[in-house]
Amino acid sequence: MTKSAQTDATEEERAAVEHEREELRDFVRSLTGDDIKSGTWFSKLLSNALGAYTQKVDAAYFQERYKGVPADAIVDQRIKMAARYAAIEGGLSAGAYTAAMVATLGTLGGASPLTLPAAGVTLLVDVAYITRLQLHLAYDIAVLYRVPIDVDDPDDLWKLIRVAFTIRGAQAVSEGVVKAVPALVRPLIKAFYSKGVLAAARGLPVVGKFLLQRNVIKIGIPVVGVPLSVAINYYSTVVAGKHARAVFRNDARVDETATTAVSKSDHPRSMLWVAWMTVLADGKITDDEALFMRKLVEQLHDQHDLTDDQFANVIDLDVEAVWRRLDEETGDLADLIDVAVKTAEIDGSVHKLETVILKELRERYGNQQA
Repeated sequence: MTKSAQTDATEEERAAVEHEREELRDFVRSLTGDDIKSGTWFSKLLSNALGAYTQKVDAAYFQERYKGVPADAIVDQRIKMAARYAAIEGGLSAGAYTAAMVATLGTLGGASPLTLPAAGVTLLVDVAYITRLQLHLAYDIAVLYRVPIDVDDPDDLWKLIRVAFTIRGAQAVSEGVVKAVPALVRPLIKAFYSKGVLAAARGLPVVGKFLLQRNVIKIGIPVVGVPLSVAINYYSTVVAGKHARAVFRNDARVDETATTAVSKSDHPRSMLWVAWMTVLADGKITDDEALFMRKLVEQLHDQHDLTDDQFANVIDLDVEAVWRRLDEETGDLADLIDVAVKTAEIDGSVHKLETVILKELRERYGNQQA
């Protein structure tokens, strides 16, 4: 558990954590009070955390380190290792967690980084350490599940941030990952993840303020000792890692389903229309359905060199036109029925209106022979 993660740490592990803490201490000392209050410290940390790291860590990096091991097993080990390091760091930083530091951080201002007290530096080193650790963990998990993350793309970067810090705390709870936390510590971890929901704005300083405020829970409880500091670091990293696994593994599942469906299709030009008709049947588009459609388009281009401009420009789908298109197809249309089934099931539940589409497809084309 958390206590053993800290007390059983090897000299090599402690040295690695101390080395990173010293590196981050230099980073924190370069910050001004305004950087901390405004949240711009997070923007600066992103460059520190992601620049060289994303250049070094790719699929080949993990293949070399874990030859022949399935992604799920590697992800589990990465989560455990990250949580262990988080626990070690929590124990080393525990001395900075005093209620007085909350007020000190709240009144910081001005230009000089030298105004930050030594205990405040230690506290911010802890926040920076956990922030960078969880960013790296989420990125590792994305790479292992072969979910491309381009940190220079604003959408990809925002997704990585949102996943790494379980910004949608309720989502992590709904996934059941908080159940991995012992009952004694669970209320504290739930409080950690319920420190407000981040505003829709994607400004990085907003994220920085959010993360700093959330971490104040570690110093806002009277007489916070080493065991509790270790527990929060350890279990918040476990929750973050398992949340990242749930998100990126699901993305990989959707991608794999789309890739397989396209590879088996004998009617690629009609595939998108059937899938889109199925998606729109219930009048709403889930995140998984949107991702599935995007992956189908990508795979049709990659596997068949096919781009359908008419489909790309459609606004109101003419369902009767889709049925006429299918009536003109030749051969066994089982592949199109299959893609409709996969589309209906991709988000985990088949709506009754999607069932109507599947039934009509089977009645019209289910008995055809190749």
